[in-house]
Amino acid sequence: MRGLSKFGPELRRRRLAAGMTLDGLAARVHYSKGQLSKVETGVQRPTTELARLCDTALGAEGALAALVSPATAPALLDRRRVLTAGAASALALGVPSALASPGTKVVERAADGAGGPLVDGVRALFDQFRVLGQTAPSAAVLPALEAQTRALPALAEGSGARSARELYLLASRFAEYTGWMAQESGDEHAALTWTDHAVRLAAAGGDHHLEAYALVRRGLLTFYAGDARSTIAVVQGAQAGRLPARIRGLAAQREAQGHALNGDRDACLRSLDRARALLERAATDGSAGALPVIGTTHLSDPTAMTNGWCLLDLGLPREAAEVLDREVTRIPTHATRTRVRYGVRRVLAHAVAGEVDHACALAVPLLGESEALASGTIRTDLRRLSRVLGRHPRNTNARALAPRMAAALQDTVPTTPAREAVPRG
Repeated sequence: MRGLSKFGPELRRRRLAAGMTLDGLAARVHYSKGQLSKVETGVQRPTTELARLCDTALGAEGALAALVSPATAPALLDRRRVLTAGAASALALGVPSALASPGTKVVERAADGAGGPLVDGVRALFDQFRVLGQTAPSAAVLPALEAQTRALPALAEGSGARSARELYLLASRFAEYTGWMAQESGDEHAALTWTDHAVRLAAAGGDHHLEAYALVRRGLLTFYAGDARSTIAVVQGAQAGRLPARIRGLAAQREAQGHALNGDRDACLRSLDRARALLERAATDGSAGALPVIGTTHLSDPTAMTNGWCLLDLGLPREAAEVLDREVTRIPTHATRTRVRYGVRRVLAHAVAGEVDHACALAVPLLGESEALASGTIRTDLRRLSRVLGRHPRNTNARALAPRMAAALQDTVPTTPAREAVPRG
C-alpha cells in the first residue's frame, strides 16, 4: 500500500517534469482529466492499466507501474505451491487401474503392435474433442472428456506393451486438455489436478517431458491471476536445454507475457525472440511424431500473436492493435474459441487506444459467440473492456453496447461436481 500512496505524487512530479498538462496526459492515455486529477491527489486508486499507460506517455520505464501493487494470486495459486508442484508431481508416476470408470470393459490383452486401430481411434476421438471444444461451452464438454480420460488407463493396462505406451501418452493429452477445459469453465482447482494427472499418465507412457509443460499451464493460471513474478519464475523451470524445443518455446512465450505484466519490455522481447527460434525449430524437427501437438494449433504465427498480446500489457495499445488486427484475421473461422479469445483482446487494444467506436464495432459479433462459449479466460478481458468503455459514458456506441456486455459477463457456466470427477492419487 505504501507504493499506492506514492503513486499520485510521483505521477504529478513526472508529468510536470515532462512539461505536460493534465489535459495533455488525459489525451494520451484516454482517461478524463477529472479521473487523472483524482489519482494524483490520492482520491482514486490507480489501476495497473493506467500506470502502464502513464509509464509509456511519460517515459517512466515501468517506474509508475512498479508502485501499483500487483493483483494477489488466489490462495490456490500461492507462490510456494506453484514453484514446487511441478517437481512434486513427478514423485507419483504410477497410474492405478482404479482410475477407470466402474464397469469399464478392458480390452483383451493383445500382442505388441496389434492395437493400431484402437490407438488410431483414440487419437481421432481426441481430435474430435478438440473440435468440439472450439465451439461448445467448456462445461458442456467436460463430463464426456473426463469420462474418456478416466477410462483410457484401463484400456492401456489391457493392451500389449507398445499399444499401452501409446494409449498412456494419448491419455495424458486427454488429461491436459481436460485441465484446459476446466480452467475455461472457471474451476482452477480442477485445472491444476487434471494437469498433474496428465503428468503421471505421460510418465507411465515413458514421457517425462510433460512435467515441464505442466509448468507452462500453471504459468497461464498465475498469469490470469495477475501475478507476474510467479508466472516468470514457474515457466523458467520449463526451459532446460534437455527439453523438447516446442515445450521450451511455449514456456518462453509465457515468460514474455509475465515480463509484459511486469512492465519489462526488453526482457519480454528477448523471451519472444527465444520463443520464435524454438518454435520454428520444433516445426521442422519432427519431434511430435504421431501424438497431438501440445498447445494451440490454430495460430499461424503464435509468437507474433503473443507479441500483440504483450504490447497491450506493456502500455502500448496502438502497437498492440496493429499486430492483433493482422494476426486475428489469420485464425481459421471454425476455431471459434481461439478466434473470440484473441479477438476480444484485439477489441480491448483498440478501446484502450481511445478508438472506442471502432472497438465497439469489432465487439458486436464477438459478444454472442462469447456468451455461447462461456469462457473464463475470455470473460477476463471482457471485464477489462467493460471498465474501459465505462470511462466513455457519453459515447453512443459504448452506451448501446453496455447491455450486451453485461449479458456476456454473466457467469453462465453450470456449477457441476467436476472436482469429484478428478482422479485421485
